[in-house]
Amino acid sequence: MAVGKGLSGQAAIVTGGARGIGLGIARRLSAEGVRVAIWDRDLAALDQAADYRPDFAQTVDITDLNAVRHAFTLTEAAFGDIHIFVNNAGVNGPVAELEQYPLDAWDRVIAVDLTGTFYCCKAVVPHMKARGYGRIVTIASIAGKEGMPGISAYCAAKHGVIGLCKSLARELVGTGVLVNCLAPVITETDLLREHTPEFTEYAKSRIPMGRFAKIEEIAAMTAWVASPDCSFTTGMVFDVSGGRADY
Repeated sequence: MAVGKGLSGQAAIVTGGARGIGLGIARRLSAEGVRVAIWDRDLAALDQAADYRPDFAQTVDITDLNAVRHAFTLTEAAFGDIHIFVNNAGVNGPVAELEQYPLDAWDRVIAVDLTGTFYCCKAVVPHMKARGYGRIVTIASIAGKEGMPGISAYCAAKHGVIGLCKSLARELVGTGVLVNCLAPVITETDLLREHTPEFTEYAKSRIPMGRFAKIEEIAAMTAWVASPDCSFTTGMVFDVSGGRADY
């Protein structure tokens, strides 16, 4: 399928798009002329975004493969071709050392952050392959590259997501479907409240620029990675880390 330069006229799905980073990405893509579908477990947060409405919204639990496949069928019926898929949905989990880490929290973080990404890729890859074009962008984390004490489940899930995307990128080389990740540091969102103040300060102290990432910065990087201009890079992790990442 021929796709011209720029994003205008394309269609995208953004998971976890009702708030935070996902909503910022959805806004940026819409501003670029993309028709945007938001998938989220809870769409109520969209009511607070009074100045923005996506072209399509669907309640989806990405830890349920059947729910993901059903949502993709509905979105495909609404949009036709899907050019961009942004795996953004995720949870942080508690801050606790591994010995005390709750088993149910471990299962939840892995299910949402890693298995959910796997399910979404399973749903979208056949569609994109058949059309000979696609951009899959996954929001990972710097924690998936470096590891951080107290968030073993989150680090393990995000490290797994990076490996999944690198593997999938190799599988799809030559199909026109590119698969890349972003690895931001902690970002200025409401989810900051889920961390302890001590953990938040520790994380900030590791960023050479001395501040957290902004939603708009992650959205801008996502828009470029999802565009036809990003045509010769796949299996890459793009850092949004304020100088923290060194590989």
